[in-house]
Amino acid sequence: MTLAGTARPRRGRSACVTDEVVMVYDRLRTEERMLLAAFAREGLPVRAEYAPDLTLDLSEDGPERAVVLGRCVSQTRGLALARVFEARGWVAVNRAAVIATCGDKLATSAALGAAGVPTPRTGVALTAEAALRLCERFGYPVVLKPLVGSWGRLVAKVENPSQAEALLEHKEVLGGPAHKVHYVQEYVEKPGRDIRAFVVGGEVVAAIYRSSRHWITNTARGGAASRCPLYDDLVETTLAAAAAVGGGVLAVDLVESERGLLVIEVNHTMEFRNSVDTTGVDIPGLVARHAAGQRELLA
Repeated sequence: MTLAGTARPRRGRSACVTDEVVMVYDRLRTEERMLLAAFAREGLPVRAEYAPDLTLDLSEDGPERAVVLGRCVSQTRGLALARVFEARGWVAVNRAAVIATCGDKLATSAALGAAGVPTPRTGVALTAEAALRLCERFGYPVVLKPLVGSWGRLVAKVENPSQAEALLEHKEVLGGPAHKVHYVQEYVEKPGRDIRAFVVGGEVVAAIYRSSRHWITNTARGGAASRCPLYDDLVETTLAAAAAVGGGVLAVDLVESERGLLVIEVNHTMEFRNSVDTTGVDIPGLVARHAAGQRELLA
């Protein structure tokens, strides 16, 4: 489908405000199917659009304004579309600024730090030599992460200088500017699990423990999900993290440590297939109702 018109309507012309939530996706995963089912179950109108098929003409006025629910796996696609839709006066869930912050681990850490949200000690270096010095300063083991990525890919626990030197050498030759910025984080001992908390609007709606014998506990990497109670410190820290990156529909990853809860990262296109039955919370239904409720911002 062609969505011609991506600028705000010119003076003297008006765009129709549609009741439909437009869900834009690039892969129809379990989560997207659950969301479409939730819209139907709630009696909320929705239109699914396949992102790779869209063409967006910024030189024409838009015929309609709507709420767009971004569900692109590709951060590049999701961010580009959110920027264009917001430029035409649509309401994006999540907003482009939120996607840009959450999709970059350094930007997320900077936002969390500026807001005073507790996180692991984190640093950045722009050369391999400087990164080695940073690792020494933090003390081994440390964790090296790519700035962009998910599901624990390219995340490495580094035990000693030799491992760090080898890994940094590989990153230097991978190509791409992002690999030239070295993101270093302290290794936090955790009780065989971390926590993923789900935020919809300004509310923490559910949380799960992700347990694994491996230090990376992502369910995409084999971690087992179990229900986590919403206790006060968890809710407070999660909401602070969500607010720091701009709010919306988010998943906040936290780790229990000797210093209390620490926020690891914030996800802007959250997966929840393993969390609905685990928690008993209708996460897709809450997301559908939240997205439909954003229509009032179009008035």
